[in-house]
Amino acid sequence: MQSVPRHGLHNPFKNKERYVMLGKVCRMTAEVLHDPEVFDYFVNLTQRSVPKSTPQVQAEIRVTRNFFENFSGDQVRFLAEAKSFPGDHQGQSCTGYRWPYGPVGIITPFNFPIEIPVLQLMGALFMGNKPTLKPDTRCSFPMEEWLRMLHYCGLPKEDVDFLHADGPIMEHILKKGGAQNTLFTGSSHIGEHLVKALQGKVKLEDGGFDWKILGPDVPKNQHEIDYVAWQCDHDAYGHTGQKCSAQSILFVHKNWNKTDVLAKMKEQTAKRSLSNLTIGPVLTWTNERIKAHVDAVLELDGAELLFGGKPLKNTTIPAIYGSYEPTAVKVPLKHFRSKKKRDLICTELFGPFQIVVEWGNKDLDYIVEILNGLPNFLTAACVSNDVQFVDKIMGQTMNGTQYAGLKARTTGAPQNHWFGPSGDVRGAGIGTPYAIQCTWSHHREIISDIGPISPDWVMPPP
Repeated sequence: MQSVPRHGLHNPFKNKERYVMLGKVCRMTAEVLHDPEVFDYFVNLTQRSVPKSTPQVQAEIRVTRNFFENFSGDQVRFLAEAKSFPGDHQGQSCTGYRWPYGPVGIITPFNFPIEIPVLQLMGALFMGNKPTLKPDTRCSFPMEEWLRMLHYCGLPKEDVDFLHADGPIMEHILKKGGAQNTLFTGSSHIGEHLVKALQGKVKLEDGGFDWKILGPDVPKNQHEIDYVAWQCDHDAYGHTGQKCSAQSILFVHKNWNKTDVLAKMKEQTAKRSLSNLTIGPVLTWTNERIKAHVDAVLELDGAELLFGGKPLKNTTIPAIYGSYEPTAVKVPLKHFRSKKKRDLICTELFGPFQIVVEWGNKDLDYIVEILNGLPNFLTAACVSNDVQFVDKIMGQTMNGTQYAGLKARTTGAPQNHWFGPSGDVRGAGIGTPYAIQCTWSHHREIISDIGPISPDWVMPPP
């Protein structure tokens, strides 16, 4: 890492042919991934590392393939676009360029072992950086194989340093190696530690306690109610809730009481099975820890277990992991007025668990206050076709990615999207040209002043 120049492997003035080379790598990689044998290989490999269903893994590989298709050919070169402005006199011009950091680090989580590390790795390379990549040690093998495929498709082996190691070793390398930027996706605790250890040279996507609100306008037909229930189940319990964009808290307007939306959610959870990994091991919380948290929430006055609340039966999952039923606990709105209780309610359990809160029209301003007081601002959903209600929620909240409308969701974002916490300049983007530029390059201004020098010019006094 210390040998990597601060001006990067390439930039708008140096080694420009690399932009074209990386475009060719993307095109060939996309072509290879259209081979069913290769596609299925990575699906199977990923499933052996991370317990999630086949459709979920297939979607992850498909989104990643689309990313390579998007940046095939000349598209990488276009990321280096500059903006020029006239100067304040003849012969002067100002041009702002996107400039690489040089040596950078990438630390990625277990839950998306292909999509997150691949998109961040390629974004760093596109902008001219030399990355050191450390995936989660529990699922690093799929990314290692993906890197071998990139080498086959023309990526120089010396462009990426790939690290199998624990966190302290990576931290040591980043500090001693002089990393100028590090992308971290993971827990808030580790993220904040890295910010201090690396003196702020970090971009974070470090957790999410994501909300969904069901507005006062209730669909008039059962078909639409069923859809909302299905989406709520998918958002909360897809990938066993192990997504930073998972639905952690659901605010349900009282008008929905005349529907069976919660009952339909319960029906959906009952269909989830360990056999097809629509529910599976929880890799960061044990059953003991999950139960302790659920029990603590249920001790709140008026709290009610809606469904779940028990470990999965007849599993061979090791005790170091969790294995819990999809669980929902209804909590009275009044408890949010206590900071201690609010902190308990809003603890992110990275697993199949959500809080449900009932609200009425008179509570709307307070609901907005609660939404803005949640610990993270990653994704959110406003389920409503009432334009005025949606405008109020959208206009007074600040989540990085927000969905609105009857089909609104918290997770399952479109491929190659901006994705990062709002209100945090360290927020990490993924996939789109703008996100890549913001995350993996900084602004460099070059002022050209070529003259002419006026024949009337005389040397001024000092």
